[in-house]
Amino acid sequence: MTFTMYGIKNCDTIKKARRFLEQQGVAFHFHDYRADGLEASQLQAFIDKLGYEALLNTRGTTWRKLPEAERQAVNNAASAAALMLAQPSIIKRPLLCAPDGSMLLGFNEENYQTFIQEKS
Repeated sequence: MTFTMYGIKNCDTIKKARRFLEQQGVAFHFHDYRADGLEASQLQAFIDKLGYEALLNTRGTTWRKLPEAERQAVNNAASAAALMLAQPSIIKRPLLCAPDGSMLLGFNEENYQTFIQEKS
């Protein structure tokens, strides 16, 4: 049983989450949005499951560097998806997906431990 982690390899939180999974002996595949790409249909599945508000990282530097007009224009799932496809670093990370399709967004050791136990 293999989990899939989505994110960007140079992100500190991704590094912590990957290290945690490796230390726990959890089999996972890492999907780098920049290197491996992100299909619109895949992103839509994430949005359908978690909501665009949860996926859109409005605390990061990518969001803060956007012009105010561009930030204001993100007011629904379609506009958020377009921005996330254009700038994948604006997607909150990591996103851990279990083989059954359930997802966990963000990294917290306790939440990861519980999620992995429930899905294994």
